[in-house]
Amino acid sequence: MAKKGSAKNTKNKAKHTRLMNRKKNKLKTDKLASKERLKALQQRILEQQKNKEDE
Repeated sequence: MAKKGSAKNTKNKAKHTRLMNRKKNKLKTDKLASKERLKALQQRILEQQKNKEDE
């Protein structure tokens, strides 16, 4: 016989999935932001080196 009432653990599973997706998205954005920061820093360093060579 099937159980009566709400299904077991569906709310907890949905909540966990939502939280894990949020965590994954946060890690992705943090990783992307750090990559962009490093690119900008490299660009600035290259520009400074070019300016020193021009002088």
